[in-house]
Parts: sequence; C-alpha cells; structure tokens
Amino acid sequence: LTVVYGVNDDKLTAEHKIVSNASCTTNCLAPVAKVLNDTIGIERGLMTTIHAYTNDQKILDQIHSDLRRARAAAMSIIPTTTGAARAVGEVLPELKGKLDGSAVRVPVPNVSLVDLTFTPKRDTTLEEVNGALKAASESGRLKGILDYSTEPLVSIDLNHSPASSTVDSLETAVLEGKLVRVVSWYDNEWGFSNRMVDTATAMAKLG
Repeated sequence: LTVVYGVNDDKLTAEHKIVSNASCTTNCLAPVAKVLNDTIGIERGLMTTIHAYTNDQKILDQIHSDLRRARAAAMSIIPTTTGAARAVGEVLPELKGKLDGSAVRVPVPNVSLVDLTFTPKRDTTLEEVNGALKAASESGRLKGILDYSTEPLVSIDLNHSPASSTVDSLETAVLEGKLVRVVSWYDNEWGFSNRMVDTATAMAKLG
C-alpha cells in the first residue's frame, strides 16, 4: 500500500505491516490534486517539481546512471525525471494515468515546489480554485497537512514547514476557465519526515 497521510491513510488496516509513504513530491501534489479533483475535476495534467538538490546527486561532475544528475549539484539547473505525478494514481485511483511530470533540480539545499497545470472537467475561476484549496487547509483531514498562503513567499520561508504542501495563492492562474495552474511549496525533508511519523503512529494504533 502506498500512503499519503491525509489523503488515503484511511485505507490502512492492521494487516498492512510494510507500507510506502510515497515521496516528498507526491506528498505535496496529492493533497492539492485531491481537493481540485473533488471540487472541479481534473481531466489531465502535467506537473513540474522545482526541487532542491539531494544526496542522489554529486557535488562534482562524476559517474551517474543519469548523465544530468552526474553533474555538480550546486552548479547547474538540472532537468531530470520524477515518478511523483504518476504515483498520485496509486494514492488516488481516479487520477491514474491522468497526471505526469518531470523534475528540475536547482542549486538550493532545501525546499522545493510543485507547479501543476491541468485542464478541469468544467469551467472554473481563480477564486473558485483558491477558495477550494483554502477551505480544505482550514478544516477536515487536510488541516495541518495542506497549508495556504497569501504572502509573497520564497523558498527559505518554507524551511522547517511541517506541512506537506503550502499553496502559493498568488501564483494561481486560470486561463479562460479551461486551463489551471497551481503552485505549492514543500520542505522536502522536514515536511515529509512529519508525514512518516504520522503514518507510523497511525499504523501503531492499528496494532
């Protein structure tokens, strides 16, 4: 079972002894995707994660199976792959095959963002999109997991944020009601670690 806490942790049972907590990027994307799919519907979408470099990369140009990740992490913007968008389909089966994406590793040591662009199942507005995300952040299962900001944030502002996903409402855009862009930040280390603790606690309570 792949679990994104706050999205599908209700599927956990006592029989689940080993589970996947997905990835930091999937934990950022899935809450946003769930809210938007539940309210206006997602026909199809593409995601780009602008991601802090990680220890999978090299500090100097060296050998790596991915020739781009072989390059010095702190010296370049590095396009690479991610399975995070497709993994949302494991957590939200109704979105299986509807999302895909890629990653761009950038020279910062922590904090990343998800940039999701999708076609909704019906016409919508910027106000409706932001309103749905704000409401979900304030109550229910996603409170404390999905956050919502009206501030002009930069990445360091999210350092040590315990949320899985912080919607940057100033970046939301809707074109002619038929194309939607949403940006959400995440501390790819601390936020994800918080969800691992939440998932482990939930499993322990099941016995």
